[in-house]
Amino acid sequence: MGCVAIPFVGNSVKATCHEILFSICSFFDWKKNMQHVNFIYVDMNSYFASVEQQEDPAIRGKPVGIVTIAKGNAACIAASYEAKKYLVGVGTRMRDAKKACPGIVLRPARHDVYVDYHHRIIAAVENIYPVEATHSVDEFSCRLTGIDTELERAKALAEQIRASIYDKVGVALNCSIGLGSSLFLAKLAGELKKPKGLDWLTVEDLPQKIAHLRLKDLPGVGRSMAKRLVAANINSVPELYAMTPKHARKVWNNVNGERFLLALQGKDIPPVQTKSSSLGHSQILSPINRVPKNARLVARRLLIKAATRLRRSGFFAAQLYLSVKCAQRGRRSVQWKISLTQDSFYLLGLFNEMWAELAPLKPLSVSVMLGGFVDRYHCSADLFIERSAPGAPTKREVLCSQVDRLNQRFGQDTIIYGEKQVEIAPYTGAKIAFGRIPTVEEFKD
Repeated sequence: MGCVAIPFVGNSVKATCHEILFSICSFFDWKKNMQHVNFIYVDMNSYFASVEQQEDPAIRGKPVGIVTIAKGNAACIAASYEAKKYLVGVGTRMRDAKKACPGIVLRPARHDVYVDYHHRIIAAVENIYPVEATHSVDEFSCRLTGIDTELERAKALAEQIRASIYDKVGVALNCSIGLGSSLFLAKLAGELKKPKGLDWLTVEDLPQKIAHLRLKDLPGVGRSMAKRLVAANINSVPELYAMTPKHARKVWNNVNGERFLLALQGKDIPPVQTKSSSLGHSQILSPINRVPKNARLVARRLLIKAATRLRRSGFFAAQLYLSVKCAQRGRRSVQWKISLTQDSFYLLGLFNEMWAELAPLKPLSVSVMLGGFVDRYHCSADLFIERSAPGAPTKREVLCSQVDRLNQRFGQDTIIYGEKQVEIAPYTGAKIAFGRIPTVEEFKD
């Protein structure tokens, strides 16, 4: 844009006009070259161990391992960074952890405490910026808008979020924060400087800033996918970045390949909305429960927990799945189609028949799942089930709901359905799992 001649004015006015126009052009050039990000991704560092260190100041700065249960030779499900230096991590057995890291503090997992801190952290983040999505018990993301997308402003917001967590939740709760043009890049940026780091990835940074990473360092690229990429002659992140969407679809065998590639290239790809159509629980059996009689009681309890969750969700189930992993004859499973129900009594009757059909030997773990969900508005009346109207609860379903309320009010197992386990593992049916955060109510069921 050049100087605009203004007729009938002097040279001084022409010069002033030129300076104004030059300033406007310079501003837009600066704005154009400014880096922008669309997401902040907060990833808590060694979350379970950090919560325990926050709860007990005496173990801060010390190696800490979180185990499934503080007995026998249980496995670690988390470790502090101080313990990770000694190669103690997920899956390390207590005996091996003590050998590798003398003086390590081992604590049993407290899922209810971690869920409580989860909600406190969300509140602390939202004190600075709204949380758009929760990705796990210790990962959250915010979608930036307006001037907040400017990189320098986003970096300042990220540090304010970190300070808010320290101030409102605890000084032992550290996090790594990533900023990115896409949610994928924000998550990846958070992985670049752990722990306590802050980094960013924009389209201007790609692919050079991540060229040093291995394929399996990218979120969503596991061992098998890395092998498929190598088989397709994709051996590095820059080569993956340069793929065409068509090639990505072919390697992934579906549209997810194209979505992954576009997100890696910095495109803001909306997540696919999925609707849950099943829920269930599983448990690795303790030594005392590794006999058919006791394993049955564990599986039975898991089904009762699942049925309680089903009623709380408002859905009716049309399928019941039961599986047992055995040291002898491997995994055995059975799945039945059932009448639409929320009735624990009905489900327990079916369970007895299914267990007899499985006849497991030397059981190691058990799983139950309810599926084929239908909401009450589409639950048609069944000829053999007494409902006053489609979706209306039966008398026994009403009774089950009353049992739920009494247990919530007076404590877990205040009322039980007939049989009780020989040994009850803590947090049965209410453990934090990948992609699932138990509700507060589940710890009282």
